[in-house]
Amino acid sequence: MTNQARRDAAVVVGAGPNGLAAAVTLALSGLEVTVFEAAGEIGGGARSGELGVPGVLFDHCSSTHVMGAGSPFLRTLDLAAYGLEWLWPEVDLAHPVDSGDAGALYRSVERTAAELGADGPAWRRLFGPLAAGAQALTEEVMRPIVHLPRHPLRLARFGLHALQPATLVARRFRTEAARGLFGGVAAHLYGPLTQPFGASVGLMIIAAGHRYGWPVAKGGSRAITDALAALLIDSGGRIETGVRVRSLDQLPPAATVLLDLAPAAAAAVIGDRLPPRVRRAYTRYRHAPGAFKLDLAVEGGVPWRAESCRRAGTVHLGGDFAQIAYAEREAYQGRMPEWPFVLVSQQYLADPARSAGDVHPVSAYAHVPHGYDGDATEAILAQFERFAPGTRDRIVAATATSTADLERDNANFVGGDIIGGANTPLRLTMRPRVALDPYSTGVPGVFLCSAATPPGAGAHGMSGHNAARSALRALGAG
Repeated sequence: MTNQARRDAAVVVGAGPNGLAAAVTLALSGLEVTVFEAAGEIGGGARSGELGVPGVLFDHCSSTHVMGAGSPFLRTLDLAAYGLEWLWPEVDLAHPVDSGDAGALYRSVERTAAELGADGPAWRRLFGPLAAGAQALTEEVMRPIVHLPRHPLRLARFGLHALQPATLVARRFRTEAARGLFGGVAAHLYGPLTQPFGASVGLMIIAAGHRYGWPVAKGGSRAITDALAALLIDSGGRIETGVRVRSLDQLPPAATVLLDLAPAAAAAVIGDRLPPRVRRAYTRYRHAPGAFKLDLAVEGGVPWRAESCRRAGTVHLGGDFAQIAYAEREAYQGRMPEWPFVLVSQQYLADPARSAGDVHPVSAYAHVPHGYDGDATEAILAQFERFAPGTRDRIVAATATSTADLERDNANFVGGDIIGGANTPLRLTMRPRVALDPYSTGVPGVFLCSAATPPGAGAHGMSGHNAARSALRALGAG
């Protein structure tokens, strides 16, 4: 438990991107930091390894990192000195539709608009200003909602669009390719696209994508957490793996403790010290729909019908906007859609060293109901065959990861929820509970720093960094 006699010491529980970002922030402020990780290796959702085929490298969860490349915190660190290198595919994102056409997203707004034909002017009008101010906008959006804006006009302009349902914003576009391209990114909400704020996630990711692209980390997503860990150790910190923390009483004396845990797990670790109102919020915290992951070793790559998909690091499979919206609503309401939304990562196009000869890693995950106990393998493969006939014939090896498997591998992925909680209108603005300081647990010196806190999911480290700053302010050092 915390001990004011050790004002120079801090403990972080969890060595995922947020836990390590919190630890680095504290260490760079002069604290002696120890990180405890339950698993045998660091990384959380940002890990990589071989799955069945020697030399073919897959990411365990996070794969493309638009918000990582644009992270206001990570950009302040010289992580390149610790081995982190961003790589970009020729096409950042593609979204095929049944006609054989596809919408393609590039870092360039102009190139994206030019390829969208009739919808080019509408795309340019919507995303041109947002992309131009993406760096300032990212700095605003990736902080707690209660703060003094540094760029109020840009934030207000974004807010006018972000407040709307994605279904309303999609009406700006007439072609299936443009509507599908926007809808696929909007589906990163993991919730109904008809709800208020339903457009917010899609707008932010597209704006950031036009500014930073959708890169991958060279050598796998583990390069992000490996670099953070190396910086932490260089700054005097320590990491102990294979240590499962079940109670604050297990921890050494420290001025502050940060928990990179899901809210219910944090409540269990804090125990009776947690105020009843906070305990209710943490134990009743609503999680998002789950992910069902399918990793494929594909000889010759996926035979996409749409040419842009063959060059795209990320491909969204969901059909037209209406089909995406239907599938997202079904999964959110606990029903497995026949044609689920599927996100495909072809990281090897930017990072060829992930392949073994002509056998390439292709990762896909489907949005499924929370805690889904079925097998979504066939539903995912059906989406591949829909837009890339003959994919099955090229598969050399396949590894399926269910929602239960995800949670066993990473306790923060409750029920297969890889985004840290349901993105309801309230939780998009106030998470994990309604509070002026969302990182505070109500226990002096103890803070929550997982993706359940603002700004939410992604290997960007901002939840950890923001929580650490809150902890430093409490110590009078922020």
